Amino acid sequence: MRNATARLLPWLLPALLLAAWVLVSGMGWMPGYLLPEPWRIVRSFSIYVFGQPGSAPYAGRFSGDVMASLVRVALGFGVAVLLGLPLGVLSGRNPTVRSLLSTTLDGARAVPGISWLPLAMAWFGIGLGTTVFLVAMAAFFPVYLNTASGVRGVSPALCQAGAMMGVGPLRSVWTILLPAAMPQILAGLRLGLGVSWAYLVLGELTGVPNGLGAVIMDARMLGRVDIIIVGIVVIAVMGRLSDLLLTASMQICFRSARRIGG
Repeated sequence: MRNATARLLPWLLPALLLAAWVLVSGMGWMPGYLLPEPWRIVRSFSIYVFGQPGSAPYAGRFSGDVMASLVRVALGFGVAVLLGLPLGVLSGRNPTVRSLLSTTLDGARAVPGISWLPLAMAWFGIGLGTTVFLVAMAAFFPVYLNTASGVRGVSPALCQAGAMMGVGPLRSVWTILLPAAMPQILAGLRLGLGVSWAYLVLGELTGVPNGLGAVIMDARMLGRVDIIIVGIVVIAVMGRLSDLLLTASMQICFRSARRIGG
């Protein structure tokens, strides 16, 4: 009984929101052009996914849009991880590096993401480069800060014990520091991945021809609230699936990551 409740609990709030949506639209408390009925959303989603391209607006665009957005998120988040993890480890273990980076990174972190958009467009133009830059900028800070905090919290006695057993400095990073700090590092990775999907939409609102954010922007221009909702739901599902994949991957690689559930 307890296991069944635990499995059903995450779906309780979505079910309540869906019930409220059905009630509001069914009672006519909001006009259909502002909040379409759920069956209209299901129909629009079906056309978007399975429709013959050209047979209706947005028909059959799903696979191309999802693939384009996935590539942008993967590249941007990958850049953030490649920079954030090693810098976080260095900052967490070396006060000199931490002092060197703190002012610059804290200042950059305070700049709103939308402020980077004109500069990114000037540097990279409309397309892949701008979106990857925005995603990488947004995801870098959660990854870096959580990694630095987690590594800084690791007891020096662990590294000293490893050195006494012949574990070198580089090897100790993989065998001692990262596993010990993994719960906090994983939290930073998950936060960074979630922010990546948010900034993906910002990057794709600049006029790119494909992608989930581009669909949402185009639907707004045409007044297609149903397609806007479809795009939002797809982004939410893709974000959740990518979070589960990230968590499962880290739990396979690091036993200490299993302390954080999905």
